[in-house]
Order: sequence, then C-alpha cells, then structure tokens
Amino acid sequence: QVQLVESGGGLVQAGGSLRLSCAASGRTFDIYNLDNMGWFRLPPGEERVFVASVNRDGGTYYADSVKGRFTISRDNAKNTVSLQMSSLKPEDTATYYCAAKGLGSDARADVYDYWGQGTQVTVSS
Repeated sequence: QVQLVESGGGLVQAGGSLRLSCAASGRTFDIYNLDNMGWFRLPPGEERVFVASVNRDGGTYYADSVKGRFTISRDNAKNTVSLQMSSLKPEDTATYYCAAKGLGSDARADVYDYWGQGTQVTVSS
C-alpha cells in the first residue's frame, strides 16, 4: 500500500502563485513501481479532471487549461511530486488531489491506484 499526502493549498488572489506538494510513503517496492504521478482537481459542482502528470523519467503532460501556467515536477529520491501554479485564475478554484499509478501516463482518473486526501485551492477575483 502507498499513502499520498498533499500540502500547500490555500487562498490566493487572481494572478498569484501557489505550490502544491505530495509525498508518497509506504513499501519501497510499491513506491518504486509508481511510474506515473499526477494531479487532478475537483471544482465545485463539477467532475474531477486531469491537471498534470509526470513519469519517473521526467516526462510531463498537462491539461490544455493549465499549459504555460502550471509546472509539475518530481523528486524520485524523496518520493515527492510538486505542482507549481502561477497566473492563477478564479476558475482554478478546486480541491486538488495527488494520484499515482504504474506504467503509462493517463488522464483518466479511474486508472490511478492511489489517491491523496486532497487540498483546497481557492483563487479570489
């Protein structure tokens, strides 16, 4: 089993920045097999959507809505993944979830094996 714990959410004005972090813990073997780690978000009254993901080798993928504003990064030695969010907009307001899975990048939430508890990001206009 793997546990994912997010941190870094909060309230920020439009145009501001926030950095989310996610730490993975558990059995070394299970963590090593987490090839793909990503972020999803759940806006109020909407469905959970893909934000970004990163492979163990550093390959990154982004939703069109965040390209150029968000940057995902990963530290394999520390088992962490981060999401640097800049030029935030009110429509970025959501609960952000860290997720992890085995081989293969994927924007579908239902193929991710592990999830964090979520962290709230609120962007005021």
